[in-house]
Amino acid sequence: MDMYQNILVVIDPTTEDQKALKRAIELASRINTAQPEQQIKITAFFSIFDFSYEMTTILSSGERDTMRQMVIKEKQLWLDDVISATNSQIDITSQVVWHNRPFEAIIQQVIEHNYDLVMKGTHQHDKFKSVIFTPTDWHILRKCPCPVLLVKEHEWPQQGNILAALNVGSDETEHLSLNNTITKQAKNIAQLITANVHLVNSYPGTPVNIAIEIPEFDASEYNNAMQTHHKEAMSQHANSFDIPLTNTHVEEGLPETVIEQVALKIDAELVILGTVGRTGISAALIGNTAEHVIDQLNCDVLALKPDGYVSPLAD
Repeated sequence: MDMYQNILVVIDPTTEDQKALKRAIELASRINTAQPEQQIKITAFFSIFDFSYEMTTILSSGERDTMRQMVIKEKQLWLDDVISATNSQIDITSQVVWHNRPFEAIIQQVIEHNYDLVMKGTHQHDKFKSVIFTPTDWHILRKCPCPVLLVKEHEWPQQGNILAALNVGSDETEHLSLNNTITKQAKNIAQLITANVHLVNSYPGTPVNIAIEIPEFDASEYNNAMQTHHKEAMSQHANSFDIPLTNTHVEEGLPETVIEQVALKIDAELVILGTVGRTGISAALIGNTAEHVIDQLNCDVLALKPDGYVSPLAD
């Protein structure tokens, strides 16, 4: 089973409860139990920046650099204390950097040190502000080349449920490949934490404008055909991964709405989905499904990129 070995945990300086670090230790411990031969490494990472140090004209550039190093050292000591307090047997190192854009600092670490998973605690975002000022979480989702696990408060109980969000109605190669990646990841993690895998897929309802503009358009027939297509595709996908059809959910509606409803229904501890890494104006105004889902779920979210994805920061 291919599982994570090099994990980057983003530390939250605004709280004493480092839930991402706790979850990383829990995950690493379970991997070690299942595969004792694996050497799991966790890096607790913190990015700091104080604009006042950059703007001080009284100090020379050398003095400003010395001040920055003092601040970094202070935070390094604090972070080492946080790690010591976990009393973990896992190999955990600390890393503090000076950077004015946290998401860039995180992704640079991933690219330079080949991390295979980023874990970060999440906060509820103000929806209006999220359109204008994109949160760090959203930048990481779009641009991080490795999987990103956003951690919330939900526990990972034995015999819990993992929900894999798919797009089985599409015949595009990228979506089909991503469906397989998501399902494999769900099965691997489920085996690791003794959980059950559920699959969810949404399909669009009848376009209202078509029903109005074309009187002879049979909305009911269209809807039945769409439902049948998606259910057959889901059945085929589930069978290929030996997942019982009773654990599949095909519902009409927007992906973010359907995923949230099913996750609540089965009390999922983890939702796994794909993100295509959309950037630019379309991402700011529309956002990816993963981004809409994050704020609505009360459980962890694992976002995966399609094969061959290259981060725009990799240049």
